[in-house]
Amino acid sequence: MAGQTETIIAAILGDIEAGTLNPGDGIDEQALALRLGVSRTPLREAMIQLETAGLITRLPRKGAVVFRPTLEEFLAILEVHAKLEGQAAGLAARRLSKEHAESLESVVRACEAHAAEKGDDDPDAYYQLNMRFHEIIAIAAGNPFLLEMIKTNARKLMAYYRARYQYVGAIAASAKEHREIATLIIKRDADAAEKRMARHVQFDQVTAMDLLAVLG
Repeated sequence: MAGQTETIIAAILGDIEAGTLNPGDGIDEQALALRLGVSRTPLREAMIQLETAGLITRLPRKGAVVFRPTLEEFLAILEVHAKLEGQAAGLAARRLSKEHAESLESVVRACEAHAAEKGDDDPDAYYQLNMRFHEIIAIAAGNPFLLEMIKTNARKLMAYYRARYQYVGAIAASAKEHREIATLIIKRDADAAEKRMARHVQFDQVTAMDLLAVLG
């Protein structure tokens, strides 16, 4: 049953990361069970684990839905997430291996190429590059507990970061900031890398309200 539970969790998380499930969307448990060929018991356990992690919410008469934060919750989660991402960048600057440095340079170049060649087009493809950029830095930090905390928080915010790239100029600005952060990490300027990353992942309140409205 443990294996089936993990399969269900992975499937739901995959749908969230792909944008198939967005904040407030209901999870059709019966359809999910049929799709994955699992029984009710591991499905129930998977829902309990996802609810404990804060990724889904149980609503009366609606069942399980993907967590959709209020403005206050959004800003609170974002505040924590910025600290975690910043800490990862600082640690990565101190612990960066040659392999991770090469991976980081490669994804930053891909971000820059997208911005130069496609501009604001294909924001979903750019978002995948953005996810890879942050993943490389979190892994390079060399702290698996920090990595898991970042992943959990990021999944609560993914839909909003994805929607952010629908705005004109957002991709170009992001690619520029990725280069700045990568340069600081490669230079091993831990304090500056931490502060720059924290600013990079933050939204101002007006932008947060706009994104919540778009996905509301």
